[in-house]
Amino acid sequence: MTVAEDVGRIARAAAAFAGPGEELAGVLVAETLGRRVYLCAFESAEGHAWLALGADAEALTDGRLVREAASLAALCVAEEESAGGGHLAELQTRLSELRETDNPQGIEEAEAAAASLAQTLQPEPRVASGAYLDALGSASRRLEQALGESGASPFAAAMQAAVGSVEGLAADVEGNYKIPLE
Repeated sequence: MTVAEDVGRIARAAAAFAGPGEELAGVLVAETLGRRVYLCAFESAEGHAWLALGADAEALTDGRLVREAASLAALCVAEEESAGGGHLAELQTRLSELRETDNPQGIEEAEAAAASLAQTLQPEPRVASGAYLDALGSASRRLEQALGESGASPFAAAMQAAVGSVEGLAADVEGNYKIPLE
Protein backbone atom coordinates (compact mmCIF):
# COMPACT_ATOMS: atom_id res chain seq x y z
CA MET A 1 0.00 0.00 0.00
CA THR A 2 1.39 3.42 -0.92
CA VAL A 3 1.59 6.23 1.61
CA ALA A 4 -1.18 8.04 -0.30
CA GLU A 5 -3.45 4.99 -0.12
CA ASP A 6 -2.65 4.58 3.57
CA VAL A 7 -3.45 8.24 4.24
CA GLY A 8 -6.73 7.81 2.35
CA ARG A 9 -7.61 4.83 4.54
CA ILE A 10 -6.83 6.78 7.70
CA ALA A 11 -8.71 9.86 6.44
CA ARG A 12 -11.85 7.75 5.95
CA ALA A 13 -11.48 6.37 9.48
CA ALA A 14 -10.72 9.82 10.95
CA ALA A 15 -13.89 11.29 9.44
CA ALA A 16 -15.84 9.24 11.99
CA PHE A 17 -14.17 11.26 14.76
CA ALA A 18 -15.33 14.63 13.35
CA GLY A 19 -17.74 16.49 15.58
CA PRO A 20 -20.78 18.42 14.36
CA GLY A 21 -19.72 21.10 11.88
CA GLU A 22 -16.18 19.78 11.89
CA GLU A 23 -14.24 18.54 8.86
CA LEU A 24 -11.03 16.64 8.48
CA ALA A 25 -8.52 19.22 7.19
CA GLY A 26 -5.45 17.02 6.75
CA VAL A 27 -3.38 14.07 7.85
CA LEU A 28 0.33 14.14 8.71
CA VAL A 29 2.21 10.85 8.94
CA ALA A 30 5.13 10.23 11.26
CA GLU A 31 7.11 7.20 12.39
CA THR A 32 8.45 7.56 15.88
CA LEU A 33 9.05 5.45 18.96
CA GLY A 34 8.63 2.36 16.78
CA ARG A 35 5.11 3.25 15.62
CA ARG A 36 3.42 4.91 12.69
CA VAL A 37 1.24 7.80 13.80
CA TYR A 38 -1.33 9.71 11.74
CA LEU A 39 -1.92 13.23 13.04
CA CYS A 40 -5.38 14.24 11.91
CA ALA A 41 -6.30 17.92 11.86
CA PHE A 42 -9.94 18.94 12.14
CA GLU A 43 -11.38 22.37 11.35
CA SER A 44 -14.68 23.99 12.26
CA ALA A 45 -16.10 27.48 12.58
CA GLU A 46 -15.17 27.33 16.28
CA GLY A 47 -11.51 26.47 15.66
CA HIS A 48 -9.41 23.40 15.18
CA ALA A 49 -8.67 20.12 16.89
CA TRP A 50 -6.25 17.23 16.56
CA LEU A 51 -6.43 13.49 16.94
CA ALA A 52 -3.68 10.94 16.36
CA LEU A 53 -4.57 7.54 15.01
CA GLY A 54 -2.40 4.43 14.98
CA ALA A 55 -1.92 2.06 12.08
CA ASP A 56 -5.07 0.26 13.21
CA ALA A 57 -7.02 3.58 12.87
CA GLU A 58 -7.68 3.65 16.61
CA ALA A 59 -7.31 6.91 18.55
CA LEU A 60 -4.04 7.22 20.45
CA THR A 61 -3.89 8.50 24.02
CA ASP A 62 -0.14 8.17 24.73
CA GLY A 63 0.85 11.80 25.22
CA ARG A 64 4.56 11.15 24.65
CA LEU A 65 3.88 9.37 21.35
CA VAL A 66 1.54 12.11 20.13
CA ARG A 67 4.00 14.87 21.08
CA GLU A 68 6.93 13.08 19.41
CA ALA A 69 4.90 12.56 16.22
CA ALA A 70 3.84 16.22 16.11
CA SER A 71 7.42 17.40 16.72
CA LEU A 72 8.81 15.09 14.06
CA ALA A 73 6.20 16.15 11.49
CA ALA A 74 6.94 19.82 12.18
CA LEU A 75 10.72 19.27 11.94
CA CYS A 76 10.30 17.58 8.56
CA VAL A 77 8.27 20.51 7.24
CA ALA A 78 10.88 22.96 8.54
CA GLU A 79 13.73 20.99 6.95
CA GLU A 80 11.90 20.74 3.64
CA GLU A 81 11.20 24.48 3.62
CA SER A 82 14.84 25.27 4.45
CA ALA A 83 16.44 22.81 2.03
CA GLY A 84 18.60 24.58 -0.52
CA GLY A 85 18.02 27.90 1.21
CA GLY A 86 14.27 27.48 0.76
CA HIS A 87 14.49 28.00 -2.99
CA LEU A 88 15.98 24.80 -4.34
CA ALA A 89 14.43 24.98 -7.81
CA GLU A 90 15.69 28.54 -8.29
CA LEU A 91 19.13 27.52 -7.03
CA GLN A 92 19.25 24.66 -9.52
CA THR A 93 18.30 27.04 -12.33
CA ARG A 94 20.98 29.53 -11.28
CA LEU A 95 23.63 26.80 -11.07
CA SER A 96 22.73 25.66 -14.57
CA GLU A 97 23.00 29.24 -15.83
CA LEU A 98 26.41 29.63 -14.16
CA ARG A 99 27.66 26.44 -15.76
CA GLU A 100 26.56 27.71 -19.18
CA THR A 101 27.97 31.23 -18.82
CA ASP A 102 31.04 30.97 -16.56
CA ASN A 103 31.57 27.25 -15.96
CA PRO A 104 33.36 27.85 -12.63
CA GLN A 105 35.38 25.12 -10.99
CA GLY A 106 33.16 22.87 -8.83
CA ILE A 107 29.91 23.72 -10.61
CA GLU A 108 29.27 20.08 -11.51
CA GLU A 109 29.67 19.08 -7.87
CA ALA A 110 27.25 21.81 -6.79
CA GLU A 111 24.72 20.78 -9.44
CA ALA A 112 25.02 17.14 -8.41
CA ALA A 113 24.54 18.03 -4.73
CA ALA A 114 21.48 20.15 -5.57
CA ALA A 115 20.03 17.32 -7.67
CA SER A 116 20.69 14.87 -4.84
CA LEU A 117 18.87 17.13 -2.38
CA ALA A 118 15.95 17.49 -4.79
CA GLN A 119 15.74 13.70 -5.07
CA THR A 120 15.88 13.34 -1.30
CA LEU A 121 12.83 15.58 -0.86
CA GLN A 122 9.75 13.37 -0.79
CA PRO A 123 6.42 14.48 -2.22
CA GLU A 124 3.35 14.72 -0.02
CA PRO A 125 2.06 12.65 1.50
CA ARG A 126 5.26 11.36 3.00
CA VAL A 127 6.27 9.77 6.25
CA ALA A 128 8.14 12.02 8.66
CA SER A 129 10.87 9.95 10.28
CA GLY A 130 14.27 10.27 11.84
CA ALA A 131 15.82 8.64 8.77
CA TYR A 132 14.15 11.20 6.49
CA LEU A 133 15.39 14.06 8.68
CA ASP A 134 18.91 12.64 8.59
CA ALA A 135 18.82 12.23 4.81
CA LEU A 136 17.62 15.82 4.31
CA GLY A 137 20.22 17.16 6.71
CA SER A 138 23.06 15.25 5.05
CA ALA A 139 22.00 16.24 1.53
CA SER A 140 21.63 19.86 2.61
CA ARG A 141 25.10 19.92 4.17
CA ARG A 142 26.65 18.34 1.06
CA LEU A 143 25.07 21.11 -1.02
CA GLU A 144 26.35 23.80 1.34
CA GLN A 145 29.86 22.37 1.14
CA ALA A 146 29.70 22.10 -2.66
CA LEU A 147 28.72 25.78 -2.72
CA GLY A 148 31.79 26.64 -0.66
CA GLU A 149 30.17 26.98 2.77
CA SER A 150 32.89 25.76 5.10
CA GLY A 151 31.80 27.51 8.27
CA ALA A 152 28.64 27.17 10.27
CA SER A 153 25.79 25.58 8.39
CA PRO A 154 22.99 27.96 7.35
CA PHE A 155 20.71 24.92 7.22
CA ALA A 156 21.55 24.04 10.83
CA ALA A 157 20.91 27.66 11.84
CA ALA A 158 17.51 27.50 10.13
CA MET A 159 16.70 24.34 12.06
CA GLN A 160 17.67 26.03 15.33
CA ALA A 161 15.38 28.92 14.42
CA ALA A 162 12.55 26.46 13.76
CA VAL A 163 12.61 24.99 17.28
CA GLY A 164 9.98 27.46 18.48
CA SER A 165 7.62 26.56 15.64
CA VAL A 166 8.15 22.85 16.26
CA GLU A 167 7.38 23.27 19.95
CA GLY A 168 4.41 25.45 19.04
CA LEU A 169 2.85 22.75 16.88
CA ALA A 170 3.42 20.08 19.51
CA ALA A 171 1.80 22.30 22.15
CA ASP A 172 -1.10 23.08 19.80
CA VAL A 173 -1.70 19.38 19.17
CA GLU A 174 -1.65 18.62 22.89
CA GLY A 175 -3.76 21.64 23.81
CA ASN A 176 -6.40 20.98 21.16
CA TYR A 177 -6.49 17.21 21.34
CA LYS A 178 -9.95 15.72 20.95
CA ILE A 179 -9.62 13.23 23.80
CA PRO A 180 -7.65 13.14 27.05
CA LEU A 181 -3.98 12.21 26.76
CA GLU A 182 -2.22 10.00 29.26
